[in-house]
Amino acid sequence: MKLSRRSLLKAGGGLGAGLALAELGFNTKPIHAAALKESRTKNASEFTSICTFCSCGCGMLCHVKDGKLINLEGNPDHIINEGALCSKGSAMAAIPNSDQRIKTPLYRAPGSDKWQEISWDEAISKVAAKIKETRDKHWIATEKDGEQEFPVNRTDALSFLGGAQNNNEECYLMSKMSRLFGTVFVEHQARLCHSSTVASLGASFGRGAMTNHWLDLKNAKVFLIEGSNCAENHTMSMRWIMKAKEKGAIVIHVDPRFTRTSTAADIYACIRPGTDIAFLNAVINYIIENNLYDADYVKLNTNALLLPTEGFAFNEGLFSGYNAAEFKYDTASWGYQLDPETKKPLKAESLDDPRCVFAKLKDFFKRYTLKVGSEISGIPEATIQLIAETFAKNRPGTVLYALGMTQHTVGVQNIRSFGVLQMLLGNLGKPGGGINALRGEPNVQGSSDMALLFNTLPGYLSCPSHNQPTLAEWTKGAGTFRAKFLINLFKAWFGENATAENEYGYGWLPKKNAKKNYSIFRIFETAYEDSMKMLYVMGQNPMVSSPNLNLVHDALSKLDMLVVADLFMTETAAFWEKPGTDPKAVKTEVVFLPAASFLEKEGSLTNSGRLVQWRYTGIKPPGQAKSDLEIIDLLFRKVRELYAASTEEKDQIFKRVNWNYPQENMAEAVLKEINGSNLKTGEPLKGIAELQADGSTSSGCWIYAGVFGGGKNLSKRKDNKTDPSGLGLYRDFAWSWPGNMKVLYNRASCDAQGKPLDEANKLIWWDADQGKWAGHDTPDVPKADEGPDKPSGQRPFRMAAEGVARLLTAPYKDPDAASAEGLPRDSSSVATDGPFPEFYEPMESPTGNILHPNVAVNPCVKYPRIKTKQPLGAVKDYPYVLCTSSLAEHWCAGTFTRNVPWLNEMVPETFVEIPERLASKLSIASGDKVRVWSARGELTVPTLVTKRMQTLQVNGREVFIIWMPYNWGYKGLSTAASTNLITIDAGDPNTWIQETKACLVNLAKV
Repeated sequence: MKLSRRSLLKAGGGLGAGLALAELGFNTKPIHAAALKESRTKNASEFTSICTFCSCGCGMLCHVKDGKLINLEGNPDHIINEGALCSKGSAMAAIPNSDQRIKTPLYRAPGSDKWQEISWDEAISKVAAKIKETRDKHWIATEKDGEQEFPVNRTDALSFLGGAQNNNEECYLMSKMSRLFGTVFVEHQARLCHSSTVASLGASFGRGAMTNHWLDLKNAKVFLIEGSNCAENHTMSMRWIMKAKEKGAIVIHVDPRFTRTSTAADIYACIRPGTDIAFLNAVINYIIENNLYDADYVKLNTNALLLPTEGFAFNEGLFSGYNAAEFKYDTASWGYQLDPETKKPLKAESLDDPRCVFAKLKDFFKRYTLKVGSEISGIPEATIQLIAETFAKNRPGTVLYALGMTQHTVGVQNIRSFGVLQMLLGNLGKPGGGINALRGEPNVQGSSDMALLFNTLPGYLSCPSHNQPTLAEWTKGAGTFRAKFLINLFKAWFGENATAENEYGYGWLPKKNAKKNYSIFRIFETAYEDSMKMLYVMGQNPMVSSPNLNLVHDALSKLDMLVVADLFMTETAAFWEKPGTDPKAVKTEVVFLPAASFLEKEGSLTNSGRLVQWRYTGIKPPGQAKSDLEIIDLLFRKVRELYAASTEEKDQIFKRVNWNYPQENMAEAVLKEINGSNLKTGEPLKGIAELQADGSTSSGCWIYAGVFGGGKNLSKRKDNKTDPSGLGLYRDFAWSWPGNMKVLYNRASCDAQGKPLDEANKLIWWDADQGKWAGHDTPDVPKADEGPDKPSGQRPFRMAAEGVARLLTAPYKDPDAASAEGLPRDSSSVATDGPFPEFYEPMESPTGNILHPNVAVNPCVKYPRIKTKQPLGAVKDYPYVLCTSSLAEHWCAGTFTRNVPWLNEMVPETFVEIPERLASKLSIASGDKVRVWSARGELTVPTLVTKRMQTLQVNGREVFIIWMPYNWGYKGLSTAASTNLITIDAGDPNTWIQETKACLVNLAKV
C-alpha cells in the first residue's frame, strides 16, 4: 500500500499516525517531520505554482497565513517532480518576504548618482512620453532597396528585451505591444541560450521544440547527454533518467568537465569545447560504414531517397554557392531535382542510387573517421567507437543537450548532427527517443512561442521583411498553410478592422530590413553607434548574462532612456554604478518599475516539453509592485492616450487594435485571445483544425489553439492518475501544444501501413474500423481521417514542406495545388551555413583546422562587427580554452539566487576551475587568487584546482581547458566578478547566438 504524506496525515491525525506506525517498526522520522510542518501550516491557505528556474516545470505547493508566504515545498501531486525540488527551487520561499525587494518606482536623472522614488503615474507617464518622442522622431515610413522604395512603418530607435521569466500572457502582450509601437527590435534571453535549437530542429523536422517530454525519459534504453550538466541545471530530469537506469538503460555523458551528471554515466568522454560536430560526425560515419542505421525508417521517414540538384558540391570546407564578399551562400544548388509537372522532388528507388541524398550523405561523412574525430575532439578513438556502438545497439535512444551545444558559432550545425544521428537510427517520434533540448529558463519555451524574438511572430510565423510589402508577397515565401495562421493572428489583434480588403492589417505592422540583424547584440551595438535611443528590459539582466559586457555597458551609457522592470535592483538598471564608472558622465535616464514575482501573480507558462501549466497565487506583491501584465497594460493604454488626437496614418494603429482587457482575471482573458475563437459564434476554438483562412476565426498564437477548448482553461488540469499508455503521457494533466500532443512526429512510430513498430509501447495507430488515426497520444498527422493509403497519411514530419525529416536541409517550397496564383503550400527552412553539418573551429581556437586549414572557422560568420569593441585573441597570447556555465546553486544572472542568503553560503562568489596539470605548471593552489583575461577584459577570482578538468591531446599538442560560472555581478547580497567581461560575442550566422562555450584566455597567479 502506497500512502502519500497528505493522505496519511489527513487520515491518521498527523503525529498520532506516526506513533502508531512506530509501534509497527516503521522509521517514523519523516512522519514526525511532516507532522511538525503540518502543525505550522495548520489553518493556512494553500495555492500551487510552477518553479521559476529551469524548464522542467516543477510544481510547487505554497502556504499562506495573514497574507504572507510561510511555507513552500514541492507539490507531491505534480507529475514531473512528485514533491521534489532542487536547491534553487526550494529556496524561493525567501523571495516574497525578502527585504531586498524594490517596492516603489524609481527614477535616476541624467548624470545623477542616486535614485529617487516616484509614483506609478509619474513613472508610466515618463516612459510613455519617451516612447512617443522616440517613435515620432525616428519613424521610417519607407525604405529604399536599389531603385525600389518599400513601405516599412518602423522605428529602429526603440527596443524591448526580456520575457523568459514571464508568464505566457505577459510575453504575448509584450510581443503585441512592441509591434504596435512599430519596432522589430524585440528580443529576449532565448537568443542567448537556445535560438540555435529552434533554427536547427526546425530545419531538420519542421518544428523547433523538444520532441518528447520529461517523463518520457524513463522509456529510453540509452542516453546521449552532451553539452548539458542536467544533474545540476535540470535537476528533475535526473529523476526520470534514473528511473530508466533502474530498468537497465545506459547513460553516455560527453562534456569538457566531469560533473555531477558524469557521476551517473556508464560512459564518460571529455571533449574539447567547440568540437562536438567532429565527434558526432565520426559517430555517424561509423554507424553508416557498419550498417547500424535503420534502413526502413530512413527510407520511409526521411528525404534520403530524394535527388539533390546536380550542382550540389562540397570542397575544401565550402559548399557550392559561397560568396566570400558577403560571407553567405546562394543555396539554390542545395535544392532538389523537381518533376517538371508536379514540382515535387524526384525520388530514387534505392539508397544505393549514387544521385540520392543518402549517397551524398555517405560521401560527405566519410572524411570523419574515428582518427579524425579523435584528433579534433580529444576523445580517444576507442571511446568514440564504444559510444557509437552503444548508442546504435540500444534503441530507443534519446539525446539530451543544453547550452554546451547551442552557444557556438556552429550552434545550429551542432544540433543538426544530433538530427542526422537520430534520423539514421530511427529514434524520432517514438517513446524513449527524440532530441530533447533542455531549455534553461522557466518560460523560455513560451516566450519564444509568443515571439519575443525579432525574426518571428507568435507561433513561429516569419516576421515580414521590407521586400514583402503585401500579404501575397509574404505568402510566396512562407506558403498558404502558414498564411492562414497569420490571418488569424491579425484577427486576434485587430478584430473587425482586419478585413480581406486591407489584407487583414498586414500593412500596418513594421517590416524589418531583410538584410539587417535585429538581435539583442545589435540592440547594444546600435546603441553604441548612437542610433538606438530607448530600451525597455523586462525580467532580464544583460549586464550579467550577455557576453562582452564592456560593450554592453558602453551601449547603455549612450541611450536616452533605459527602463527596467524587475523584482530586485539589477546590474542593468544600475549600470551607471558599475565600479570605475563616473555617474556624472552617464546621461541616460533610468526608470525602474518594481515587478511582482512568479508567486505573486497568475498566468500560464510552458516548460521545455511544451506542457502549458497554470500558476496560481495567494499573496500580493510587496509595496507598490505590479505584475508585468499590469505594467504592460498601463503603458500601452497611456501611449494610446497620447496618440488619441493624432490624424497621422502611422498612429491610426492605436485606434484599430483590440486592446481592452479586464482588470480582473486579465491573464485568463489574454489566454483566451491566444487560444482564439470562432468570430461568428464567439466560442473558444477547440483546436488548430478549426482555424479558417477567411477571417471568420482568430488566434493570437495558432499553436496554442485548444488550450481554452470548450471554454475551459485546460492548463489548470491536474489529473495525475490517468495514463492508460503507461508511458507517462498523462493527457489530462495540463495541456501541451500542439493539440495536447506529447511526442512530436509520432506518425513515425508506425510503419507504412500505420501499425505501431513497438506494440508494447505504442503511441498511435491507424484504426481501419473507425476510419481514423487513434491512440494514446494526439496523432501527428495532417488529417485524422485520412489513412496510410492517402498522401497525407504518409507525412510523418508534416511540418516540413516535404513531409519527411531532412538529412539534407534543402531549400524547398511545396506547391499548393489549390492556389490559382501558384503560391506554395509550405516552405522548408534552410540552415544558412550548410545543408550538412560541417566542423569548423571556434572563432578563437588553440589549434588549426585539420580538415580544411584555409577555411578554419565558419565561413558565414562576420566578426568583428565593431572592430574597436570586439577584438579577437590569438593562441600565442591566450593559450587556454575557457568554458562557462551555471551552477546547481545559482542561476543565469543570479538576480534571484544571489538575493537568497543560504544559496550564497553554498557558493559565495565567482571562481575558476583549472586542471591539476595546469595548476602545477603555474604553481597555483586551490584558493589562490588569479587574474584571468581575454582580448576583451579581465577579472580576478579564486581558484579551484580539480581533477574534473582534464588536459587533452589535440592535433599533437597539449590543450588546457578551464571553467568558470557566470552568475555574479556587483548588485545583490552576493557580489563578485562577472565572467562575461571576458567572453566573446561572435555569433552563429543563423541566429547570432554567442560562442561563450569556447573562447581563449590567459591566467596568472596574482
